[in-house]
Amino acid sequence: MSFQQGLSGLNAAAKNLDVIGNNIANSTTVGYKGSEVEFADVFANTAGGSSGASVGIGTAVGAIKQTFGQGNIQVTSNPLDLAINGSGFYRMDTNGSVTYTRNGQFALDKNGYIVNAAGQNLTGYPASASGGVTSATPVPLQVSAADLAPAASTKATAGVTLDSRAGALSSAAFSLSNPTTYQGATSMSVYDSLGNQHILSLYFVKTAANTWDTFAANDGVQVGAGPISTLGFNSSGALTSGSTAALTLPVTTGAAPISLALDLAGTSQFGSAFGVNSLSQDGYGAGKISGYSVGGDGIILGRYTNGQSRAQGQVVLSSFTNPQGLQSLGGNQWAEAPASGPALIGAPSTGNLGALQSGALESSNIDLTAELVDMITAQRVYQANAQTIKTQDSVLQTLVNMR
Repeated sequence: MSFQQGLSGLNAAAKNLDVIGNNIANSTTVGYKGSEVEFADVFANTAGGSSGASVGIGTAVGAIKQTFGQGNIQVTSNPLDLAINGSGFYRMDTNGSVTYTRNGQFALDKNGYIVNAAGQNLTGYPASASGGVTSATPVPLQVSAADLAPAASTKATAGVTLDSRAGALSSAAFSLSNPTTYQGATSMSVYDSLGNQHILSLYFVKTAANTWDTFAANDGVQVGAGPISTLGFNSSGALTSGSTAALTLPVTTGAAPISLALDLAGTSQFGSAFGVNSLSQDGYGAGKISGYSVGGDGIILGRYTNGQSRAQGQVVLSSFTNPQGLQSLGGNQWAEAPASGPALIGAPSTGNLGALQSGALESSNIDLTAELVDMITAQRVYQANAQTIKTQDSVLQTLVNMR
């Protein structure tokens, strides 16, 4: 039986060398997961079962399993390169056929779909026109290159500090063109329904102790015939009245008039020079796409030239109860199999799914040093099994030569 034992050992060692060689060959393959050989001893069946004195008849390869340990993460310059830090697989779609991968090298095709080098579509949750992500059945993710539509301003806030030391003036004498008729002014950009920019200016006139009138102008034209609000302050300088105003700003661009709710609640009065603390409004003009980014939660954000950002979708990940049960398809792809269990789909950073890192790739999890040491060991095992065959041949030759 030594011939059979040695032959099985040679076959097993050769298979081990094949696996090690494949690992070494893929040591630079993005997202590659190494394999290892599991061996099993072999005994001959007997009618009465194996006895305590039975000698095995060799070895066999019990299984070749992949190890799904984390690979090192390397930074790249492509924002659509994605690395999974933790467990999970990207879900890929090829004309309805779903596969899974850890290779996060993605790019946009001519139609704006996120694809890998093989043209497979990365799937995820779609986003609505307003940027809301819908957790539904994953679909191929598409990034829109369309302009972001403008939004008319509806709310504005202004927080200023008024100088309590200023002398009282008559609000009836207020004039936009005469700086001596007001004690402070500031301005901000607002937008109409077509995205045209307009300049809203605010002017503050002290009319009595702790009392200020607020005037407004749109593109240099006064809004209304008098003040839009009268601000009242207590002896501590806190605003007590006149904190809101409703404005209708006429425009000449063909857009609808701007209906604006102005909030002055952040305004105060102290014995210090006039100053502007905060200005904000919620409108914006049209914008063109200028870039993309992917968050750790998989949300794909499009950045626009008007300073806005809008969700374009969300990458999903899939996990399996038994990843070793997945069917390997090559090309860094796996398919769901009965032994793996069904795919559990979710957003990154939820449940047991890992987080995404944009502009990075997960390297192969192969330890090249360990593989080279294992290769030396496998080579010695092969030589040792060959030696058992050689020894058995010498023994048989001795028997044949007996007389």
